Amino acid sequence: MIEMAVDSVRVSLMNYQRVVVLKEKSLDRYLPIWIGPAEAEAIVVQLQEVQVPRPLTHDLLNSVISALNAEVRSVVVNKLANDTFYASIHLFANGREVEIDSRPSDALALAVRVNVPIYAEEEVLDKAGVLLDPETGKLQMKAVDGSPIVDEEERKRLGAFADFINTLDLEDFEKRQPGTA
Repeated sequence: MIEMAVDSVRVSLMNYQRVVVLKEKSLDRYLPIWIGPAEAEAIVVQLQEVQVPRPLTHDLLNSVISALNAEVRSVVVNKLANDTFYASIHLFANGREVEIDSRPSDALALAVRVNVPIYAEEEVLDKAGVLLDPETGKLQMKAVDGSPIVDEEERKRLGAFADFINTLDLEDFEKRQPGTA
């Protein structure tokens, strides 16, 4: 497992869908995951420390977990199948580790609330992780060692994805501070 951090939540100007971008802590490798607008808002509200008058769904989930004397330990983006990401929430409850199946968006919204580590399985990053060319800021289709990530057929299939990533302004990720738009 590779430790990640929520780098940003973006809106695609091509289709107005939201994407949460995770960044690998030790490399400039990113994992973009499309999410729903409600989950995007739940993540952004917490990252920007916006006070809401009533608990949001993920606040409620955190309250229920706490009321049951359980503790969230981590979340893991653990699978990518048929263009769908899967995740799990790892809890400690009643003296044992418990793994709960979750959508990545819900797991991430909970993780930012309770400030726990976020991980991605290496297999998921191998399939969907992207590197940026340090000079151009554009998507690279090469692994860290310089070898091609995907063959020509896969490259064609990922063309729209690559186009979308290349429209994101990723250079400002490191400059962004919580609380900014």
